[in-house]
Amino acid sequence: MLSIIIPSRNEIFLKKTISDLLKKSRGKIEVIAVLDGYWPKYEDIISDERVFYLHKGEPEGMRSAINSGVAISKGEYLMKLDGHCMMDEGFDIKLIEDCEDNWVVVPRRKRLDAEKWESNDVGKPDVDYMYLSYPDDPKDRGGIGLHGRLDNAKNSNESLKKKEIDDTMSAQGSCYFMKKSYYEKLELLDNKNYGPFGSEFQEVGLKCWLSGGRVVRNKKTWYAHLHKGKRYGRGYFLNNKDMQKANEFTNKWLNGSAWDKQILPIQWLIKHFWPVPGWTKENYEKLFGEEWKAE
Repeated sequence: MLSIIIPSRNEIFLKKTISDLLKKSRGKIEVIAVLDGYWPKYEDIISDERVFYLHKGEPEGMRSAINSGVAISKGEYLMKLDGHCMMDEGFDIKLIEDCEDNWVVVPRRKRLDAEKWESNDVGKPDVDYMYLSYPDDPKDRGGIGLHGRLDNAKNSNESLKKKEIDDTMSAQGSCYFMKKSYYEKLELLDNKNYGPFGSEFQEVGLKCWLSGGRVVRNKKTWYAHLHKGKRYGRGYFLNNKDMQKANEFTNKWLNGSAWDKQILPIQWLIKHFWPVPGWTKENYEKLFGEEWKAE
């Protein structure tokens, strides 16, 4: 069974998202929506034996909400999903068919028109590849650090689009999938050190890669994610202080002090995906104080 965890804070598209999951799944699923400090309207509650609502009287933050959902989940597999996403037909079966014990799997990401509830073609390629930025930009939200960026050259590469399962250095935290046992092995999600919201997939991806696992994009299936922006507002508020805390702890991966189960240095990850946009041999040597040597 697949357990789908949706952390929700004043989420206006939660009903549409859950309805879509129930319609598009082809195997056994359960949907656990964690209502973080609020109640939706009565007419927005879905009565289905596969759907569970976990209500928190006071908001505790996204990481805590996800972990609360995971704690009561019954599935062998887990998928974290934002409450404003549309899925591909049979997404659950397609993800389960291509998932090893130490993989974090991310479906191809499209863009959602939530009003029409359809994939929004904005003339940009689907998102298959992301990378971690070189830490030198003080204008980055949360400060200088390892931030997720779209790898537009790879996303536009026609030959790469044909590769159905492929490594990605990083991803957005809106949707990711793995075995529940692996989620527990990675000790996700660390609310104490990263705080309630920021650097979600930096934590997930770096723990996976640098403990010997693999983050892959499964292009056999997809999800469409809404960029909420000013039009729809935000459910979880991105507090600058919290974002800075998350970013500062993420930077501990640069010197190997973020997690005691790390077995590979971050230099290995950078070389594994070389060339990485924004990274040069010169700034690599400056950052790590060591001579560049290819793997």
